Amino acid sequence: MTDTPANPSDTPPDRLSTNPDSPYYDEAVLARDVGVRFKGVEKNNVDEYCVSEGWVRVTAGNSKDRHGNPLTIKLTGKVEPYFRT
Repeated sequence: MTDTPANPSDTPPDRLSTNPDSPYYDEAVLARDVGVRFKGVEKNNVDEYCVSEGWVRVTAGNSKDRHGNPLTIKLTGKVEPYFRT
């Protein structure tokens, strides 16, 4: 067995958003079912993440802003995105 780096197509992007209005939205990547581990804990309510800056945006309950979008909270820590198989 050789120590070769992982295939780049098997690595999620550095930054990804589930909001179609965001410049970091990528439907093809989201179709592959991206999971996010934040500080070692699996998170299911992540709206956006950035690995290099070390933060995630998660929904804050059922609260909505004045435009009807869910309110989010930015949390900082170690972010580990992966593709669920």
